[in-house]
Amino acid sequence: MCAAKMEFPFCDEVGKYEKLTKVGQGTFGEVFKARNRKTRQIVALKKILMENEKEGFPITALREIKILKLLQHENIVCLLEICRTKASDYNRQRASIYLVFEFCEHDLAGLLCNQQVRFSLGEIKKTMQMLCNALYFIHFNKILHRDMKAANVLITKAGVLKLADFGLARGIYLNRDPVKNRYTNRVVTLWYRPPELLLGERNYGPPIDMWGAGCIMAEMWTRSPIMQGSTEQHQLNLISSLCGTLSPEVWPGIEKLELFSKMELTQNARRRVKDRLKSYVKDPQALDLIDKLLALDPSKRYDADTALNHDFFWSDPMPCDLTKTLSRLNTSNFELLTTPRRAGGARLGQAGPSRPQAPSQNMNGSIFDRVF
Repeated sequence: MCAAKMEFPFCDEVGKYEKLTKVGQGTFGEVFKARNRKTRQIVALKKILMENEKEGFPITALREIKILKLLQHENIVCLLEICRTKASDYNRQRASIYLVFEFCEHDLAGLLCNQQVRFSLGEIKKTMQMLCNALYFIHFNKILHRDMKAANVLITKAGVLKLADFGLARGIYLNRDPVKNRYTNRVVTLWYRPPELLLGERNYGPPIDMWGAGCIMAEMWTRSPIMQGSTEQHQLNLISSLCGTLSPEVWPGIEKLELFSKMELTQNARRRVKDRLKSYVKDPQALDLIDKLLALDPSKRYDADTALNHDFFWSDPMPCDLTKTLSRLNTSNFELLTTPRRAGGARLGQAGPSRPQAPSQNMNGSIFDRVF
């Protein structure tokens, strides 16, 4: 839990921190591991990109700060302060802004890239329980994350999960006219993007984050993103191949979505989530929860509260802390510091050395299609 209520009467200079190494790279900035020169506290510095801003402070950063001040929870990364660099008249360099966060030693994508990390079923349960707790809290507070992926799930060396990177997060406005388009559908990293966004839905809610949670949960066993599309059309094809045909029969009202008639949708595909995952996921309750989280119809997709009450979390082995596995690690594990993931899914047949190798030459973008 974050400490005191945060106030920002002024911004210290970022020079009070010594940058140690770069640990992250996102759309809106870089992330560094850093140390307070005076207190020796280790923190994470997120540099806010300002180069393209002509009208002041980026609205996305303002939104992220506002949301993080609201979301104080043990499973949400804690914003400690905001720092800056001074503008320079000499070389016309603009001031830079840094968000200072508590430091977490790992991200889930980096851990899953490490062959030495083998989570037990109890540890997977604990990880997903903490993730669902974070989602329950943000959704209860009317916030959408909108960028669920394994790289945005941080884990401390003590085994505490912290949901991070709220750069795309938004508040949910309940009283707007639902006929009017409310949000952009150009959010969520493609491999974790739910079908409603791919079909142009702009009046969406918490189910978009729960789809990402389902993808992440499956990834805990497969150790690689389960649907690696190279384009939005390709991603829809992979979703249909795994979850079944996108049709009004399984999703009433889908035909009203803007792109439903414009995309080439796979026909006569049956749902195969459990069949394709069962060689990885031996626990039947886990298979069932993943299946419920990857429901095509957002109205039928499990919300965080329902997920937390699923038998998966209340059957043996019970959720257990991650310290046994994490204590064996001598270094941090971040996606940026591991073998790069296949950018955009363009070279899907080439898995990094820490990833499961594909036994076939079928390179259509899904780990399942390379295995089955």
